[in-house]
Amino acid sequence: MITSQEGRVGLGVIGAGGIARRKTIPAMLQAKNVRVVAVMDPVGVEEIAQQFKIPKAYRSEKKLLADPEVDAVYIASPVHCHLKQVEMAAAAGKHILCEKPLGRNADEARRAIQACRKYGVFLQEGYMMKFHGAHRKIKELIDAGQVGKVVYIRAQLSCWYPPISGAWRQDPRKGGGGALIDMASHLIDLVQFFAGPVRRIAALVGRQVHSYKSEDSATILLETRNGTQASIDCFYCIPDEASRTRLEIYGSAGAILTEGTVGQSRGGKMEGILGLQAGGYDAMQNKDVIRKFQPIPFDKLDPYMEEVSYFADCILAGRPPEINDAANALSIARLVDAAYESSRKRKIISI
Repeated sequence: MITSQEGRVGLGVIGAGGIARRKTIPAMLQAKNVRVVAVMDPVGVEEIAQQFKIPKAYRSEKKLLADPEVDAVYIASPVHCHLKQVEMAAAAGKHILCEKPLGRNADEARRAIQACRKYGVFLQEGYMMKFHGAHRKIKELIDAGQVGKVVYIRAQLSCWYPPISGAWRQDPRKGGGGALIDMASHLIDLVQFFAGPVRRIAALVGRQVHSYKSEDSATILLETRNGTQASIDCFYCIPDEASRTRLEIYGSAGAILTEGTVGQSRGGKMEGILGLQAGGYDAMQNKDVIRKFQPIPFDKLDPYMEEVSYFADCILAGRPPEINDAANALSIARLVDAAYESSRKRKIISI
C-alpha cells in the first residue's frame, strides 16, 4: 500500500554512498513526486542523512524495509549485494529502482526479476542515459526519419580509474567485471535504444595498464536485428582529459554527433546534418570540403532526476515502468555475458 503524501512516493535509499550521494540523492530531493524518507548504509549513514536533511538513517536493509513510510527503494550498493537486496525489498512489498547492472551476470538478473514478479512489485534499472535530453532528442529525430536508415553507431566512454584499496569495481567477484559491465553496458543500452535489439556481438577485453583483477579495456562490435552496426570503446586507463566521450550516429540521410552527453552530466553539445537527399555517386570524393553540420538544441535535463521522477510516476499511476524494465535489464545482462564469452572464445556470439 502506497503511503504517499501529497502525490509523493516515500523512497528509501539502500547504499547511500557512492553514486547515490554524488548524484541520485541530490536529484531525488529536486523531484516533485518523491520524498526521501530514509537512507541505509553500513558506513557513515548518519553523516549522509545529516548532509541531505533526511529524517531516518539505518545501518541494515531489514530495518529500512520495515519502515512503513518507505513505499519504494533505490538500491545503489555494490553489485554483488544487488540480488539479495532486491529479493529482500520485493518480499517486503517495496517497488525497486536498482542501479545498473542488476546483477553480476544474467543468472543473477533473472533471479532478481523473478523475485519482483513473485511479489508483484515494480522493477526499474538505473540506465539513466536514456533520460539525458540529448539522447531523448536523438531518439526523436531517428523515429522521425531525419537520419534515414541508421547504419552505424559509435559510442565512447572512458576514464582514469587507478587502483584504489577496497574498490569493488576492480574486483570481478564483487562487480562482475570492470570497464565492460560497468561502462560499456550503458552504451549497449543506448545502441538498443536507438537501433533496436542486438543479434550479434564480439568483444576484446583486457588489462593494459592497471594491475587489478577487473578489465581496464573493452572494445565491442555489435549488429542489431535490422542490420545496424555499432562499435563501443570503454577504458579505465585513459586520462579523463584525453577522452571526449563521443557519440556518433550515421544514417542514409544524415548524421548526429555529440560530445560530452555520454556520462553523468546533463550537458554536452550536439550537432547534425539531417534530412539529406542523396544524389548520384561523387567520383571526386574530396573529403576536405566543409560539412554543413548545424547545432542541435536539446533540453538540459538532469538524467538522475528524470529517471527517479519517471519511476515515481509509474508507482503513483499503478503502471509498471516501460523504460529500463525487467526485459531490458535481462537483455543487457545477456549481452554483457555474451561479450565476455566472445572475448574468452575469440568468436562472434549470436544472441
